[in-house]
This record gives sequence, C-alpha cells and structure tokens, in this order.
Amino acid sequence: MDNILGLIFSESFLFSVFRLTTPILLATLSSVISERAGVGNITMEGTMLISAFVGVVVSTWTGSAWIGFLVAVLIGGATGYLLSYIIFKMKVNDILAGLSINLLGSGGTVFLLYALTGVRGISSSLSSKVMPSVDIPIIKDIPVLGAVVSGQNIVTYMSFISAFVIWFLLFRTSLGLRIRAVGENPDAAKSVGISVFKTKSIALVIAGVLSGMGGAYMSMGYVSWFVKNITAGRGWIGIAAAAMSGQHPILGMLSALLFGVADSVANTLQTINLPSQLILMIPYVVTIIAMCLYAWYAMKKKQSEKTTKA
Repeated sequence: MDNILGLIFSESFLFSVFRLTTPILLATLSSVISERAGVGNITMEGTMLISAFVGVVVSTWTGSAWIGFLVAVLIGGATGYLLSYIIFKMKVNDILAGLSINLLGSGGTVFLLYALTGVRGISSSLSSKVMPSVDIPIIKDIPVLGAVVSGQNIVTYMSFISAFVIWFLLFRTSLGLRIRAVGENPDAAKSVGISVFKTKSIALVIAGVLSGMGGAYMSMGYVSWFVKNITAGRGWIGIAAAAMSGQHPILGMLSALLFGVADSVANTLQTINLPSQLILMIPYVVTIIAMCLYAWYAMKKKQSEKTTKA
C-alpha cells in the first residue's frame, strides 16, 4: 500500500495527470460548445481519430510537426462543418450523423493506414513528427511545481488555455451570446435576425477544431505514431465530463482533470503486480460512477427546486 501511495503522490504521477487530461479536456470543450449551440454532437471520438491519422501522415510527408498539427486541426474543423451540413441541410438526425462520422473515423483510418503502409495496426513505418515540449522560464526551476507543470507538450498548455478562451467566447462575446441563444431557443433567435444554421455551424466548426487538436495530440504528443482506436474512448469520456460540468468550460476543465487522474492512476498501477484487465477498467468505472453521482445530484436539485416553488 505504501508503495502504491508513493507512486500516486509522486511528481511523475502529477505530471502525467496533465498529460493524460489533455485529450479529454479538448473533447470536453468540444462537447460544451456543441451543447451550448443546441446540437447533440457525439463525433469527438471519430473526429479525434481522423485528425490523429492525418497529423501523422502530413507530418511524415512534410517533415514538419507544426504543418501536420495544423492540417489535422483544419480537418477537425472541416469534419465539424460536414456534421452541420448533414444535420441542418440534409435533415439527418444528429445522433445518427454523429455515429456515421465515428464509424468513418474508426474504420476509415484503418483502411487508409493499410492503403498507405500495408499495415493495419500501427503507423510505425511512417517517420511522423512530434509536437515540442516547453520548459517554462522561472517555473521550471521551482521545486515540485517545475517538475509537474513545466516540460509538458505544447498542446497541453493550449488545451488549458482553450478552456478560458471558450469561456470568454461563450460569456463575453456577441458570438457566444448568439450560440447560447440558438441553443436555448432557436425560434426566438431566428425572430431577431440570427441565422440559426450559420451560428450552429460556427459552433460545430469550433468543436471540430478542438477535437482535432485532441486527436493530433494523441498521435503527435502523447505518442509518436497512429494506432487503431488510439483515442480509447477519450472522446466519450469528454462528453461525460461536459455533462457533469453543466456544459461550463471551466467546470468542464475540472471534470476532465478528474478523469485525467483516473487515467493516470490506471497507468501508474500497471507498474505493480495487479491484473491488467482490472487496471484498464479504472477510467471507465470512474466515468460511470461520476455520471451516476451527477445524475443523483441533478435529480435532488430538481426536487429541491420543485419543493421551494410549491
């Protein structure tokens, strides 16, 4: 037990929490802005897979991690627009449209990987690039804090900054006001001249960009290759974290950190002699427990409000 506690409360464990939170946080923010726009967007997993694959391929072809990352993010945004077109122009149910993109991301990336490399499992034959890590001046020299916060991948810093950017966008800009308006009452928004399709499309493009960042991080930061289903359900966990936060970007960041801790615990416990199947369950069990607790809290809050009104 002392050995386990020593591993969990170590600097390396805390460092890994931020590292593992990154893709979950970006998926969470993607879900937050989609839900705020009134769209049931479940494409985070598929979009992340597509962007993870594209980042590896483009960085290999160009020899530049930044170009690979940029193209992966743009592909994520394009996927978001594709979703909006399917839902609002072709009148397809948003859940069915989301499932189709997730299936495309899951199966299409494996097919293209095989077409390019002749291998279905991993892109080890591609010399893909990795996004750089950043040592923060002054902070890097502070004991403990420097070892935990400094030296993270640059996308990790981008993800936490993005939480505050999305908060500012939603609650301090006219675009954010329009996004929230069409999400709460699209008919009322339309009556005052707001284009519902345009506003929701912008929100979904931003959501796609965020998911694209998360996918590119997985294959160009977390590891340096693409492998089948590399996201391992992090897109779905992001949706759960967003729901727990009440679709608030800052609370979503805290929820994502909770799941990042669970993921880090699972990784840390793999270093000791415990059944791997049990350990790998931890992040998903935590997700189920957290959602049950959130549902119970929401139900109690609703009952309390009804009692107060009565």
